[in-house]
Amino acid sequence: MAQTTVESYTGPSPKELARKHGLGAAGRLPSLLEYTRQLWGYRHFIWEFAGAKVSAALGNTRLGMLWQVLTPLFNAGVYYVIFGLLLDTSHRTPNFVTYLCIGVFIFGYTQTVVQAGILSVSGNLGLIRALHFPRASLPISITLVEARNMIVSMAVLMTIVLVTGEPLTLQWLLIVPALILQTIFNAGFAMLVGRLGSTLHDLRQLVPFIMRVWMYGSAVLYPVQQFTAHLHGWKLNLVLANPMLVFIELMRHALMENVQLAGTPMRLWTEAIIWTAVMGIGGYAYFWRGEKGYGRG
Repeated sequence: MAQTTVESYTGPSPKELARKHGLGAAGRLPSLLEYTRQLWGYRHFIWEFAGAKVSAALGNTRLGMLWQVLTPLFNAGVYYVIFGLLLDTSHRTPNFVTYLCIGVFIFGYTQTVVQAGILSVSGNLGLIRALHFPRASLPISITLVEARNMIVSMAVLMTIVLVTGEPLTLQWLLIVPALILQTIFNAGFAMLVGRLGSTLHDLRQLVPFIMRVWMYGSAVLYPVQQFTAHLHGWKLNLVLANPMLVFIELMRHALMENVQLAGTPMRLWTEAIIWTAVMGIGGYAYFWRGEKGYGRG
C-alpha cells in the first residue's frame, strides 16, 4: 500500500482545522468583543471572588461590615469639627451636616475603589500566574465589593438626611441612576489604575496625595460657591467639570431641597453620562490592551 506523504495531502490546512475546532494562537490578544464575551462567561467567578474578598478583608475584625459605615462617619465627624466648627463653614451652608456627609460618602466610594484597584493586578500575581481568566475580572470584582458596601452606607446616609430635617421626596429616586453611573465610572477607573499599577509600582504611594487634592477640588468640605466666587472663565469651567464634583452634586440634588448646585440638573446629568462613557469604555479598552502582559516579569 502506498504511504501518504505530506506533499500529497489534500485535506484541510492546520489553520483551517484550528478554526474549525475553535482553537487560536497561544498568547493571542482576543478582540474587544471576544474579550467581553469571555468576561461575561466568568461572571459567576467575579461575583464569588468579590464575596471572598469581603470575607477576607473583614473576617478578622469584631465589627466586620460595620466598619464600612463607621469609616465615612468618623471622617465626616472629623471634617465637621474642622470645617464646620473651627472654620465656621456650617453657618454659610444650610444643613451643613447633610451637605458634608453626602460629599464624604460619595467621594469615599470612588476613593476606595481607586486605592484598591491600583493593586488589582500587582496584588494578585499568584492567582494570575496560576489560572487563566480575563484579568479585568479583578478590578471589576473590587468595584462590586465597594458597590455592596456603598449600598449599606447609603442606608446610613439616608437616615442622616432624614434626621437632619430633609424631606423624603420623589427626587430620591434619582439616587439609583446616579449610583449606577458612578459605579460604571469607578469600574473604568479601577481598570485604568490597575494596568498603570501593574508596571508603575510607585504610583501606589502617590495615590493618597492625588486623592486628597482631588477631594479638596470636589467641594466635599465646603460649598461649591467658593469656586464661583474666586474662579472665572475657563478655570471655573474646568473645576466644575470635575467628575467627582458632578457625582456629588447629583446626589445632593437628589437628597436635599433648596441646595445651590454647581450647575443646572440637566448639565450635571449630561456631564455625568459623558464622564461615565469616557472612563467606563476608555478604562476598559485600556486595560484590555495590556491583557497579555499581566503577570509577566
